[in-house]
Amino acid sequence: MERNNEYVSVVSHLIERCKDGSVGYKHASDDVEDQDLKQLFRKYAVQRDTMITELQDALHQIGQTQSEAPSLEGKVHRTWMDLSSALLSKDRKQVLNECERGEDYAVAAYDKALKADLPGQLKTIVQKQYQQVKEAHDTIRDLRDQTK
Repeated sequence: MERNNEYVSVVSHLIERCKDGSVGYKHASDDVEDQDLKQLFRKYAVQRDTMITELQDALHQIGQTQSEAPSLEGKVHRTWMDLSSALLSKDRKQVLNECERGEDYAVAAYDKALKADLPGQLKTIVQKQYQQVKEAHDTIRDLRDQTK
């Protein structure tokens, strides 16, 4: 039972990080003026929503549900608040900088989850999602680095 609680907690944390990302990217896609970023942020918002569904479905398939304990972390919340400020300034590089910081938290959460003792299918899903999060992080970072 303790092992179940451990991986439910790990997966719940990932779900919360995905929710943060989804909300942040939806907000950014609504407010950013650059069309390429608007499309990219919409894509990542949908990606995070899909990840949430996959994780919740995987938990249900093994007879578990997401922990209902709130886990909003101050750092993550501040990152998305900083994104709001960057959006107001209309500074492309600053917007990308804040998105990368949000992605840093997501990558760290997935790194930690990959070290947990997750059951088969759940581990496979987390590995696949880690690759998607890492690719999003690297894309955001590269776009930021290309911006003058």
